[in-house]
Amino acid sequence: MEKSNELYILWTNADILTSEKMVMMYTTNSMLQKWWDNVTVIIWGATAKLVAESDLIQNKIKIAQHAGVKFSACKACADQLGVSDKLTNLGIEVLYWGEGLTDIFKNGEKLITI
Repeated sequence: MEKSNELYILWTNADILTSEKMVMMYTTNSMLQKWWDNVTVIIWGATAKLVAESDLIQNKIKIAQHAGVKFSACKACADQLGVSDKLTNLGIEVLYWGEGLTDIFKNGEKLITI
């Protein structure tokens, strides 16, 4: 059986330093250095609001996207926070993630929670 070389990061911590110095730095370098074939950041909860409001984080996301990192946001959270359109305009996929996250767990995929 071939091992999956895909990483998911469940990003729930809206601390700006953690966001910049861990989430953005690691995901961008993961793709640039080819540590992973695919990296998907799942924006969940307060991070949706952070992304919608922070120019710094928006810029870091653009850099990460250019490196090949995929960003996807929880639609339920984004809708409740009123930021779905803003996230979509930033090139971030917005969809319901409950079942998808459950599948990641059940399938034993690689997941970091931050």
